[in-house]
Amino acid sequence: MAGPDPILRTSIAGVELSTPIVAAAGTCGYLDELGDAFDLGWLGAVTTKSITVEPRAGNDPWRIIDVPGGMMNAIGLANVGLGAFLRDKLPHAAGLPCRAFGSVAGHSVDEYVRMASAFDAGTPFPVIELNVSCPNTATGLQFGDDPAALRALMAEVRPAVRRAKLFVKVSPNADVVRLSSAAVEGGADGLTLVNTFTAMSIDVATRRPRLSRGRGGLSGPGIHPIAVRMVHDTFRAVAKPAGVPIIGLGGTLRWQDAAEFILAGASAVGVGTALFVDPRTPVALAKGLARWVRGQGARGVGDLVGAVEG
Repeated sequence: MAGPDPILRTSIAGVELSTPIVAAAGTCGYLDELGDAFDLGWLGAVTTKSITVEPRAGNDPWRIIDVPGGMMNAIGLANVGLGAFLRDKLPHAAGLPCRAFGSVAGHSVDEYVRMASAFDAGTPFPVIELNVSCPNTATGLQFGDDPAALRALMAEVRPAVRRAKLFVKVSPNADVVRLSSAAVEGGADGLTLVNTFTAMSIDVATRRPRLSRGRGGLSGPGIHPIAVRMVHDTFRAVAKPAGVPIIGLGGTLRWQDAAEFILAGASAVGVGTALFVDPRTPVALAKGLARWVRGQGARGVGDLVGAVEG
């Protein structure tokens, strides 16, 4: 099978990608697991699970369920921890035919600094993505809930990342534009918009929440138009003036969904829930986007970033 059309080549924060399609954190294993389903060369990058300093078993079942228009999850950051990741998982990055981005998480500023520093010094990842949707053990609030808390986190993490580009994955459950502005003011090289929406689903027979944790994150096609609007607003108010790229994320199942994100201002498009529906989705997305870019008369996909009219 031929690889992706060269017209899809793009760059985010100086990192060259063969396509703008990025497998989102937490949806594709640690690194290369999706290679059993399709040639990962159709991806621009694959993002690792969010890795924490210590191993985490995650929440009890059920921790992922389907709902009309998408799915909900409360995985609980299940991962092998930093040490085991570097020892057992990182070697798989060498065989990837696409870029690998590293996602990090923590429950304190010190944990974020330690993770970001370890990934910056000990991995080849050109992008480190901060998953700031973690409860702060000091306050109980998520780092991504409050621009001041996010700005304070960035003040500590940014100096620890000297080699890689630093992206912040922004929560949609607060003011996305203000949070994005705080991330950029704190030195973020890019933004990932958006993470999942806080939601709840109840089993009417048992009268209990369907997820063991009660609440979870809603993703999938039902959130797509909201995510597009948030990308558009953030691109106009923050990203475009600052010259930082956006990875648009939320409900991309069809190439048209990816094209919407690009027109709204995303330089790359994350894919998550669709990988649970059909892990080969990135191939269809790349093929459709290439036809669209050529049909628009553009020289490359980058020409269409933020090109929505009106």
